[in-house]
Parts: sequence; C-alpha cells; structure tokens
Amino acid sequence: MAELSYIEKANIEAFLGMKSGYVMDFSDRTFGEFVGEATGLDIFAEKYHYDSNSKANRLRGFMKIETNYVVGKLLGHFCDYWLSKAQTNQIYWSADEKLYTECLRIVERLTKNNIVEHLDVLKPNSNAKDFELLAKSIKESIEKNEPEAALDRLHTFVIKYVRQLCDNHGLRHERDEPLHSLFGKYVKKLLNDKLIDSIMAEKILRFSINVLDAFNDVRNNKSLAHDNPVLNYHESILIFNNITNTIRFIETIQNQISKQSTQTDWNELPF
Repeated sequence: MAELSYIEKANIEAFLGMKSGYVMDFSDRTFGEFVGEATGLDIFAEKYHYDSNSKANRLRGFMKIETNYVVGKLLGHFCDYWLSKAQTNQIYWSADEKLYTECLRIVERLTKNNIVEHLDVLKPNSNAKDFELLAKSIKESIEKNEPEAALDRLHTFVIKYVRQLCDNHGLRHERDEPLHSLFGKYVKKLLNDKLIDSIMAEKILRFSINVLDAFNDVRNNKSLAHDNPVLNYHESILIFNNITNTIRFIETIQNQISKQSTQTDWNELPF
C-alpha cells in the first residue's frame, strides 16, 4: 500500500481531476494503455476494483494496493503527460502548476526509497535479447515488492553477467561452471592486474566468492527454480542488496579498465 497522507491524496485527486470519476482526459482504452505502459500492470484487473469501478476509483484501488515505488512511478508518468499537454497549449499552464509541482514532490518521495539499493545496475553487459528481458523481469518483481519471487532469475542474471566478464577478459571457463568459480576467476584477474588497492577490498571480493557459492544453494533450494519453500522477504532483500552492491563495484572497476584502455590507445597514436 502506498504511504500517502490525506493532503497528498487530495492533491493527487485534484491534479488528475478524479472528483468526476475520470482521470485526466483518458478514455477506458487509453487509461489502460497508459497505466500498462508506465507500470506493466493491468489497471482493469479484478484486484483494483473499487466502489463504482470508474477510472478514478480504479486508480484509488491501485494506490491502496501497490507499493510506494509503483504508485510514484505511475504518478510521475501522469506528471509528464500533463506537462506535455501544457507545453503544447492543450491546457492552461497556470491552472494546475502548483498541483503539478506538489505531485512532483510526492513522486520524488515515493520513488527515492526502493527496497533494493542500486537496482539500476542490473543491466546486461552484452547485447543478448534474453539478457535484457531477464533484467526487466527482475526489476518488475522488485517494483512489485516481491524480491523472493525473483531470486532464481537474479541468480541466472548474475551467472550470465559474470560469464560475460570472463569472456571480456579472455578467461577460459566451462559452460556449466558454477557461479562462484566464474567469479573467482574474475577476482583473481583483478588481483593479478593490481586493480584492487586495499587489503580490505581484496578480502571483501574474496569473501564474495563464498557468498555466491551460498547463492547457488538459495537458487536450488529456496527459490522458484524448483518446487521449494521460498526464502523469506527480508533475507531476499538482503541478498538482492548484496548482489547489486557487488555489481555496482564491478561496474566501477570495468569503467576504470575501459578508461585506461582508451588512454593507452591515444598514447599510441603517431603524433
């Protein structure tokens, strides 16, 4: 359930013109398309049925059920839609400018505290189409506040991600090599190339090999990969945050390597 104060709800309803039962200038069809494109959810699903079942009441039902992040994301799209109308003179700007500004503040508050830190780092490091779909599916589960339902896909994502890292650095590996073994080869490469400055960072990376070994067990015995009892919500969040923090650090290292490579290429030019 989105955490909205009485005043915030009143401002949202006034901004979207919900008093009449409508939402802005949307028809049933365009409303469904808009919400679906913004969130990937069906606003006409039975769970959002509320009172008279008008578009406004559907949206009220949506805000009662969905998380801060999802509601904030949708409200942000409504703000963008309103702004596009104002900039093309389809509505009178000053009429709702204060409400627009207030709704932007609400969007910022609702979306700033996602349950998983650095969720944006879960992006493919190759051009494989299935990799992109996998990342999108994981993010959708997080936005729905269902981390435990995405643990198996997160494991698959990390395997593909680390395997690609090994390929990029010319590290030989077997197709069925386990995740922790792949990551161990990558860490060894970083250490051999003296890309890690502190003993503490080295120890954290080495320990991460053990963490990923334990992740194999979670995937096999506590996720939807098989007919298992799924891991609890809070431990699932802990695992997600550990993985995203690790990938965030790896991205920093990879960017450093790319920068050094570019500088070397420029230095080798004959002028």
